[in-house]
Amino acid sequence: MIVLVFILVLLTFSNVYAEKFSQPVDSIPMLQLVSLPYDYDDLQPVISERTMQLHHGKHLQGYVDRLARYIINTPYNNMPLSRIVIMSDSSVYDQEIFDNAGQVLNHNLYFLQFSPHGGGEPQGALAKAIVNRWGSFEEFKHAFTQNGSQLFGSGWVWLACDHEGRLYIVQEPNGGNPVTHGLTPLLGIDVWEHAYYLDYQNRRTDHIDAVWNIIDWPVIEARYEATGVSDNCCQTAVEKMWEE
Repeated sequence: MIVLVFILVLLTFSNVYAEKFSQPVDSIPMLQLVSLPYDYDDLQPVISERTMQLHHGKHLQGYVDRLARYIINTPYNNMPLSRIVIMSDSSVYDQEIFDNAGQVLNHNLYFLQFSPHGGGEPQGALAKAIVNRWGSFEEFKHAFTQNGSQLFGSGWVWLACDHEGRLYIVQEPNGGNPVTHGLTPLLGIDVWEHAYYLDYQNRRTDHIDAVWNIIDWPVIEARYEATGVSDNCCQTAVEKMWEE
């Protein structure tokens, strides 16, 4: 009886969270390794082919495989990926599910934000929001890089936005994601050592500095615009989106 009640509560809350925090990345089959829009050697010299082979082909594949095993025959089995992260974060019994779902979500967002033709600066509403928040794009880059460099141990540093379009730089330990705080992840840098150690050894800051050269800003802009915010009346836009 207790188990049945837990399942019903879990499904009820999952429907609420899905409406508010589901991400475009949820359209990617979560139990399949995400396909990349570039080859493993295309991001050199920022990220080497060998690092890509291990990071995408081994580490991410491992998270995908473990998540598939952990969620089978559970209420999580048919949930969108971001919903699994949110719901498992609230349960002390589902740490392994949270860890692996978080890392699948994180890495899907991570690998799809790169391009061998990336770099430069964002445009449009996102560019305006960054300037409003940090004064300039260069000041934002400095703050972001500093947060990534100073995060203790393994984890992620994120650019995220709230439901009003306000931007935040968020440090997340291990496999954490801003969706657990009600924020939308826009850009994330992996500061686990497996993401950079073959290429940069212990020079994490050098790695983050180099990654700016492969950021595909149109992808980040699309994530920001997909939240429903606008540069003129973001609160009204988001409230309308939530009412639908």
